[in-house]
Amino acid sequence: MNTADPAAPIVDGNGKPLDPYLGTTHQVTNQPPALENYNLFSQDQALKEGVAREGAGWARQSLTDYGELTGRADTIELGFLANENKPSFHTHDRFGHRQDLVKFHPAYHQLMDMALAHGLHSSPWTDPKEGAHVARAARYYMHSQVEAAHCCPITMTFAATPSIRLQPELAETWLPKIMATAYDPRNLPAEQKSAVTIGMAMTEKQGGSDVRANSTRAFPTGPGGPGQAYELIGHKWFVSAPMCDAFLVLAQAPGGLSCFLMPRWRPDGTKNPWQIQRLKNKMGNVANASSEAELRGALGWMIGEEGRGVPTIIEMVAMTRFDCMIGSASGMRQATAQALHHCRHRAAFGTTLNQQPLMQNVLADLAIESEAALAMTLRVARALDHQDNEHEKLLTRLATPIGKYWICKRTPNHAYEAMECIGGSGVMEDCIMPRLLRESPVNAIWEGSGNVQCLDTLRAMQKTPDALDAYFAEVSAATGCDKRFDQFLTRLKQDFADQNHLQYRARNLVDRLALALQGSLLIRHSPHSIADAFCGSRLQATDGLNYGNLRTGADVGAIIQRATPVVD
Repeated sequence: MNTADPAAPIVDGNGKPLDPYLGTTHQVTNQPPALENYNLFSQDQALKEGVAREGAGWARQSLTDYGELTGRADTIELGFLANENKPSFHTHDRFGHRQDLVKFHPAYHQLMDMALAHGLHSSPWTDPKEGAHVARAARYYMHSQVEAAHCCPITMTFAATPSIRLQPELAETWLPKIMATAYDPRNLPAEQKSAVTIGMAMTEKQGGSDVRANSTRAFPTGPGGPGQAYELIGHKWFVSAPMCDAFLVLAQAPGGLSCFLMPRWRPDGTKNPWQIQRLKNKMGNVANASSEAELRGALGWMIGEEGRGVPTIIEMVAMTRFDCMIGSASGMRQATAQALHHCRHRAAFGTTLNQQPLMQNVLADLAIESEAALAMTLRVARALDHQDNEHEKLLTRLATPIGKYWICKRTPNHAYEAMECIGGSGVMEDCIMPRLLRESPVNAIWEGSGNVQCLDTLRAMQKTPDALDAYFAEVSAATGCDKRFDQFLTRLKQDFADQNHLQYRARNLVDRLALALQGSLLIRHSPHSIADAFCGSRLQATDGLNYGNLRTGADVGAIIQRATPVVD
């Protein structure tokens, strides 16, 4: 029964009367503070442990500094501004000269400058050492949590280096500018700049991922062959980051599909005749421009052997796929952090959300998924740091397509579940969650969709049978610690003995290969609470497929505490 006096004045929490005539109708309570001004490194226990474990302990202080930078409110605001102000395309200047100019909001340029200044595009190449890829992956992981779309040209610039190195005379000219820790967005010939970025243009309308169906032609302007100039005529259906200074392009030379480096401008200062037709109207990845282009006799220099375009550019593709792993793991971490932070502060039905059993089940499950994705990503980073070791090289060959497939595939539903934890305010555009949700399918589709990754995994096993042996050797390092894991691994090995209908079964097999590696890493390196809940929910048959199906007895309190950033 309500005994309140209807004539009594309405007061705020301090007993001060609220005056409705002055527009003060209520006090805002039970709302979390913004998740900002916190350190993305020091408040991520799994990341700190992973960096030390995988060989980059020497980078702890610089990563702590970068964690502070990426957690600042003004840095986070740059991500919102870059997405609220989409790139715009301008075909000609006001005098009628063709310019193919894409303009970006200043926030985009600030984020690009920040990434390049800190070597996200180059550090393992300029300072190769123990843990170089691990440290770079950790820095990228934090940076992408601020804003993911602009990381596309960062990734392509980083990934282009192994391919360009295959052509020494081009490498001598281009790599010093690619490696520079500076950002120069001006639409000028590379010869007039000290720092450049590199893009990629492979797919065409008729082929998509089947790049061997490409119809763009390459005609030698001289003797032809590696390092020589060609004219490229055709089109490209996807040119991401069209304001890059040069692009790796696939085209049909007389000797077959070949790889070329195509600059935006010719060395003589004239515009290279490739023309942007329009910018893609994407559901996500909004801050980054993607385009369609026509090549009208554009200059390109051949990289690698004629007719060996796919093996040449695959050096780049392997690295972009690895960055897809980092980017999707990063999205998972930010979504998990947002959900945990909200539920730590928000109360309903008598207690905070993170103390309510069903919500604990969901939150802990999200945290486990995030930590498993990070563990797998950093393990591949360590393998990249040791390509002179045969086991690590073989492991990379399988773990990259498996990890790209699995982590990126798991991200969209993870983002949605995190959004649901926040509730209605999580759907609003002034919250980061809608952006994380729209971004979440991108990495799963780009650089080879799920089926492409699964088929690539099969090809790798067939071409290099030792790769599967190396993968199982890595996974088997955790045997004897958890019966559920041991049984799961035994069944998986048995199923690989059956070589029938492999393509039809590829998704099921790759799913389980991913789970086996994640389970092995968590058993070996994470707290028992994490590994136990992972094995119980992922490696055993369960009655439910959505997040929030952890078994009774899982130490959800410890899992949540480990993953929650503390911001009051």
